[in-house]
Amino acid sequence: MAIRQKTTISATINGVCPSHSVSNCSVRDVELTIDEPTERGGTNLGLTPTEAVVASLIGCTNVIANKCAEKLGIDIGHLQIDAVYSFDRRGAMLAEEIDVPFPKIVLNITTNGTATDTEIQTVATELNKFCPVSKVFRQAGTEIEENWLRA
Repeated sequence: MAIRQKTTISATINGVCPSHSVSNCSVRDVELTIDEPTERGGTNLGLTPTEAVVASLIGCTNVIANKCAEKLGIDIGHLQIDAVYSFDRRGAMLAEEIDVPFPKIVLNITTNGTATDTEIQTVATELNKFCPVSKVFRQAGTEIEENWLRA
């Protein structure tokens, strides 16, 4: 008998915050430290919160692109994903409220697989339909540009 996965779940990530800048987060059996650089009063033990959200976009792009490629029978190989982004820090600096703190993110996605240009475009189209993190960014007003490249 096949196990049917739930389509909607509730989840909890626990955060212990021993200082103004450090958040030690745990979920399942995994831990992650979010911190600020030393020049902003942190201890530089991890990504900043804003770096972590962009890193989440990279991770989600990788996972969902690979799921789409596998479903379509397309070989995208391993990906190298570099994010170049603009971040309006005025909100984080408490200078003023900012509606779209990340106006633009450019993802340079390099594949070393055997997929043709047409197949890569098919994967890219499917990725945009299903990547939850990119959907959050886009619905918040962020422009995401994806450049698919070959290794």
